[in-house]
Amino acid sequence: MSLVSIILPYFNKRDYIRETIYSLLNQTYQDFEIIVIDDEISEDSKRILSEIKQIDSRIFILKNLKNLGAGYSRNKAIKFSKGTFLAFCDCDDLWDQNKLNNQLTFMKKLNIDACHTSYNVIDNMGNIIGERRAASQLNYNNLLKSCDIGLSTVIIKKQLLNNFETFFPNLKTKEDYILWLKLTKTGVIFFGLDEKLTHWRKLKNSLSSSNIQKIFDGYKVYNVYLNYSVIKSLFRLIILSVNSILKK
Repeated sequence: MSLVSIILPYFNKRDYIRETIYSLLNQTYQDFEIIVIDDEISEDSKRILSEIKQIDSRIFILKNLKNLGAGYSRNKAIKFSKGTFLAFCDCDDLWDQNKLNNQLTFMKKLNIDACHTSYNVIDNMGNIIGERRAASQLNYNNLLKSCDIGLSTVIIKKQLLNNFETFFPNLKTKEDYILWLKLTKTGVIFFGLDEKLTHWRKLKNSLSSSNIQKIFDGYKVYNVYLNYSVIKSLFRLIILSVNSILKK
């Protein structure tokens, strides 16, 4: 069996973190470590994460000295991780108990390095309010048009990041989108498993739900990180925004 490092940045998710952790611990595939990064750095987060650490010896808590954001927090955890595979989960999302088993079986059967899955969209109470289907294959050109990879569904081989100095950039949203673009630009293909193995929680006050923030960061994806011209960046941003609206 291969060790999977599951990475979760923590910031102001006290109402959901325990349910998330138990959904990870209840996996049928049990060869994993859970790395939670305290990016809230408060007395409340210290107490909550200390309690969570006591639940299972495979849970590790890393504490930032200052707020770094989700991207840089994940970078810290990746460097600390010992797994052959990396999996990502936000602290308010949930996994089906067969997620790791089914996804790793799929990856090993096809001998692939990067995988994402279909997922349900849930509200703050856990009610299913939508779904997203995983495309069978996504390459760089596909992703330029639309970010169709759910972060909490992703498993990749850690060795894919060996040549990257920085993994996730310092953005409030779309930091995962940039990593997927960087990976696919090197020739990596994300293969999709069409099983809804993750529940992505859509909260009204979350950064991922802020349209203004997503537009601002979407422009930076193309202009700053892909070095596109202003006009080309705006053109790509329009396509990205339209495709995002069509998915709702």
